[in-house]
Amino acid sequence: MKVIVAVKRVLDYALRPRVDPNRISGVQLTNVKMSMNPFCEIAVEEAVRLKEDKTSPVKDIIAVSIGPKQCSETLRTALAMGCDRGVHIQTDLRTDYMELQSDTVAKLLREMVKKEEEDDGNVGMVLVGKQAIDSDCGQVGPYLAGLMNWPSVTFAANVEMKDGGVVVERETDNGTESILIPKLPAVISCDLRLNEPRYATLPNIMKAKKKKVEIIKADEMGVNLAVRL
Repeated sequence: MKVIVAVKRVLDYALRPRVDPNRISGVQLTNVKMSMNPFCEIAVEEAVRLKEDKTSPVKDIIAVSIGPKQCSETLRTALAMGCDRGVHIQTDLRTDYMELQSDTVAKLLREMVKKEEEDDGNVGMVLVGKQAIDSDCGQVGPYLAGLMNWPSVTFAANVEMKDGGVVVERETDNGTESILIPKLPAVISCDLRLNEPRYATLPNIMKAKKKKVEIIKADEMGVNLAVRL
């Protein structure tokens, strides 16, 4: 079974955002430190843990990032954490809701899922962060599930594979609740308490340089990228 993990390149969480003086609105993204969205790190860690579980059917983890050429650095981080290969959907449009918005991102991920299923096998799960720290929308996971007609669970605090399905404990305003998805595939949005992401070791960073990263032009994926402001 394949697991696709969406990873987003965002302004580093430790920095103080500054308004971009060259735009009417928006945050300055040039000459500042960028890193993987913290909730995407949690999604990557969970995918790797599922694969490391000997009872799990997960055999292949594909990290997918949408954005400019610098997203290759974000993908290398995911590969160093344990993903098997990466896919870079390349576009110069901003992904912090200023240009590419959640519905378009979800449609690009849908095309990526279809491509993987057509190539060599089924995609059993898509893991995403519950939200990105730049746009704070939390919409991509549920939107993708709707497009694919797959079940979806948001705010996951625990994920356990069970009898061809998955049991997800999710955060609510009144504590947690457990939801059984009896049959995969599914889309799961990962919350803060799901796990603590590992640090990439130097040997794994070196190995990540040899792992495959496929580059696909976003405007060649059959999705309307028109910006709505």
